[in-house]
Parts: sequence; structure tokens; C-alpha cells
Amino acid sequence: MRENRGDAIVEPVTEFDLWVHRYQPGPPQEVQLVFFPHAGGSASFYRPYCMALSDRFDTYALQYPGRQDRHTEPCVTDLHELADLLFTQLRRVADRPFAFFGHSMGALLAFEVARRFEQSLGTSPVRLFVSGRRAPSRPRDDKVELTGDQGLIAEVRELSGTDPRLLGDEEMLRLILDPLRADYRALQAHRFAPEPRLHCPVTALTGTADPRTSYDEAAGWRDHTTGDFALQAFPGGHFFISENVDDVSCLVAEQLSAVHHPS
Repeated sequence: MRENRGDAIVEPVTEFDLWVHRYQPGPPQEVQLVFFPHAGGSASFYRPYCMALSDRFDTYALQYPGRQDRHTEPCVTDLHELADLLFTQLRRVADRPFAFFGHSMGALLAFEVARRFEQSLGTSPVRLFVSGRRAPSRPRDDKVELTGDQGLIAEVRELSGTDPRLLGDEEMLRLILDPLRADYRALQAHRFAPEPRLHCPVTALTGTADPRTSYDEAAGWRDHTTGDFALQAFPGGHFFISENVDDVSCLVAEQLSAVHHPS
């Protein structure tokens, strides 16, 4: 696995290392916590969470093709294909308890991968955290124009997911917009199949001022599992998890500890 060792970075040596970044080794006997990035996002977005939680859990952040150290690879523009690829890489975590945390598009991907674990391996995450994403059964007709850059730039500005200074840097803008366009293409083509429901516990997280996910839309995740469901709102917009790292980390740790070490 790719790991940081001081200032040095150990380069990937397997295909798994390309997909999964490990910023800080965690206790090997504890739950494996896998983070799924948002549209246009990368593994490094979750570094603060990996560092905050690695003393209690074995944390991993996914790196999709087409960004950062995988920028020379073509992006995947089909969400089901990307979920299949992720399942192929992640099925090795089924040897011990694991949990998924996905934000925005990552929530939908984590859900689809969890489905594949249940259907193919007969196992589930000990808990699925879906953040900043309305339930799959609550679609919206608010597509972003993808033929040019202006629709994407307007979307980035509205959601505040990127440092505004980067939008004025043409080279950086290209690195942001190309994977973002591919991810939005995958999202807008995605069609939800209503069955089967998951069996694992699900926690939905939402921002109180998120323009893309209302409280009721987040609550709709209740309909996608036969297991326990929890819903928690945090102050902030679509990227509330960037502003509430400590509080969200505490919620994740509390809920995973309760599942893995019940009283």
C-alpha cells in the first residue's frame, strides 16, 4: 500500500496501491475504514480524517483513475463500472470488519460497492456512512451543462468544493475540471435499481445549508437498508465535512466503536 514515511512517499508496487492510499497505519485488529471521494475529488481530501481516526481504525482513502498520481489514466465515466472496479480491489478487506464512508458521489459509490459485497460475498460493512448525498430513490432533474467549462465552474463555485484561487490558474483548472466532468457524466447517466436493500446499518450525514441535499432527501436513505438507520445534520453547506472534521470524526468513531465493541 502507498504510505507516507516522514517526508518520503513509498511508491505503489501493486494495482491495489494505485486505488488505495494509506496515510497512517492503524491498529490491524480494528475496523478497516474506507473513504470514497466526491466528484472530482481525490484521496488526499480525506487525509485529515485518516490522520484523525488512524489511532482507532485502519483507514484507507480511495484514488479513482484520472486524478493526482493517476492523472495520466483515463477517468471512468460509468458509475456502475467504477463500482465494479472498486469492488474488485476492495474485496480483500472482507477478511475482517470494514466500514465505508462516502461523500457526495462517493456516498453513491460506497452504496453500490456495499451492494456488491452483499450480493457476491454475502458480507456487509459494519456501517455505511453516506454524506452530502440525497438518497438514490430521491432523484433530481438538476443536470450540469458538461459541453463547456462554464457550467462546471459555476457548480464548483456554488458548492465551494475548491479553493477559488485555483479557478484562475489555467493549468490547475484543467486538472480539476477534467475528472470533475467525467464524474458528473457518470452521475448524470446513473440509473438507480431499487432492489435489493442493504442489510447493514446506515448513517446519513448532511449539511444544514447544502443546496444539493435537503434534510428530507438525506432521510430517504432509511428506505435503502433493512438495518439500523441514523441521520445527523452538521452546520455548513455541501462540503460541511471539511469544516467539521473533529465533530464528524467523533461521530464516526462513536458509531463504529459501538458496532465493533458493543457494551
